[in-house]
Amino acid sequence: MKTSDIAALLLLGAIWGASFLFMRMGADEFGGMALAGMRAIGAAVCSIPLLTRTRLVEMRTHWRDIAIVGIANSALPFVLFSYAAKSLPAGVSAISDAIAPLLVALSGWMLLGEKLSATQASGLLVGFTGVVWLVLGTVGVNGHAHATGWAMAACLGANVCYTFGAHYSHRRLRSGVTPLSVATGSQLAAALLLLPLTIWMWPTHTPGWTSWLAVLGLAAICTSLAYVLFYGLMARVGASRSMVVMFLIPVFGVMWGLLFLHEPVTLAMAGGCVVILLGVALTTGMLRPRNRGSALDEVLTERA
Repeated sequence: MKTSDIAALLLLGAIWGASFLFMRMGADEFGGMALAGMRAIGAAVCSIPLLTRTRLVEMRTHWRDIAIVGIANSALPFVLFSYAAKSLPAGVSAISDAIAPLLVALSGWMLLGEKLSATQASGLLVGFTGVVWLVLGTVGVNGHAHATGWAMAACLGANVCYTFGAHYSHRRLRSGVTPLSVATGSQLAAALLLLPLTIWMWPTHTPGWTSWLAVLGLAAICTSLAYVLFYGLMARVGASRSMVVMFLIPVFGVMWGLLFLHEPVTLAMAGGCVVILLGVALTTGMLRPRNRGSALDEVLTERA
């Protein structure tokens, strides 16, 4: 890749990693639902300049499928990760975000009859070993086993949503609609879905300015701008190389939590992160000489 593309990849990893920092900053004052809703609504507003005539035609033609992707890849994960941010360190949530390719491969094999090579199967085993390590080392941290347990379950649920969205978009939105149209349309769908819930569950006390800055960062930078950067990068270097960002998100997520929130980096976080990413590398083919296309490519390209 060109130096400019490597720089764009690092910037994208830093931006998406920062989303977990911003959720951690805003979750307490906004609450999970209102924070997720403001993220989706803000991202939809920022995406209005992308609504060209061609994209509007594509979204109108495929509006049902795009709406389903918006629910699976934006609305529900935003709510679940925002809920988890009230109890989990930003670094832990960022690490958990990396398990989506493992779930895509596992569900594809179990439910859709997709074949797994020996390398991919070993990658699943390695990756889920890292997940167990992370969960066992995180649940009960600071003596709050109940809260952290449910928060980890929320992170897992968000990745299950991403898994469904990846398979669905891989089969229903592969032709006739561009990825950026799916991303823009799905944000609009998520915003419409979460708007009434956001109004209903609006916090009784007005959030402070740091929480509002966190919302602005989530919506404008980590969602709207990030997808523009990602699809531009994907157009230049391809989906497989762009998926390297999956390995950068946990690293930056842990780093931002350490720098700005003074979150400790535990052995469970460091070890679980390394083992999970090794499993992802094996499962997605990053450590294989040849990379076969599947719904795994859709984990990031359709996440919006």
